[in-house]
Amino acid sequence: MTNLNTAGRCNRLRRLLLSAAAVSLALTGNVATAQNAEQLLNSSIQEQAKIGDNSRRSQVMVAQLAGETSEYFGEYRVVTQQLDQLKVYNANLERLVDDQQREKGSLREQLENFGDIEQGIVPLMYELVASLKAFIELDMPFLQNERKDRVQRLGDNLERSDLTVSEKYRQIMEAYEIEAAYGRNIEAYAGTLAIDGEDRKVDLLRIGRIVLTYQTPDQSRTGYWDKSSEQWTEVDGSFRRSVAEGIRIAKKQAAPSLLELPLPAAEDAR
Repeated sequence: MTNLNTAGRCNRLRRLLLSAAAVSLALTGNVATAQNAEQLLNSSIQEQAKIGDNSRRSQVMVAQLAGETSEYFGEYRVVTQQLDQLKVYNANLERLVDDQQREKGSLREQLENFGDIEQGIVPLMYELVASLKAFIELDMPFLQNERKDRVQRLGDNLERSDLTVSEKYRQIMEAYEIEAAYGRNIEAYAGTLAIDGEDRKVDLLRIGRIVLTYQTPDQSRTGYWDKSSEQWTEVDGSFRRSVAEGIRIAKKQAAPSLLELPLPAAEDAR
């Protein structure tokens, strides 16, 4: 649109100059003067055309510069956003580093204190294993091999360098929990007892730490562990059916029910 306006102005200016030249010729009648005027007019028109061309080129350059400026401004905005994001990220990293430094300090303090704790807990673990071993030797003789082997492993583990102190302590506490559970449950299992000087296979019934009985598979021999005399005592056939029923209950082969089982006399228990 700008180019069209410029060309129109040039044409109007040319007509005006031609008219002025014609009037001048009419008034003076001088042909040479008219030729000079026409040359001057053509020169002016050419100059005006050059000005128009320069204007068009300037307009194109302005448009190009405007486009480049817009592009650069867009890139500037992107870079500014990235810079803001980096500032937030760096601030977060600084907070994380500060927190890690505090955590390192806390861990260093805990490690320093752990040496003192370890010096006290290692002797304690030896005492716990020794106490558990003594307790099993004095307790009812059920699952003797299993329980003694567990204590033996605990003692051996105390000498192992590939186990941490915390793991050794955890295993000891687990063994104590197992022993405590024996006092709260009922169990039946197969074993071997010396009866009349002969090793006989028997079924053993344990009810907590209150009763420990045995019965041969043919139910011909029944007895219990007498705490007072610390020996196996055989009973008559009156307890045979109750013990057999208790074994079935412990094996979940029968529903729980009241049982009449042999117990040491109160005066003997004292």
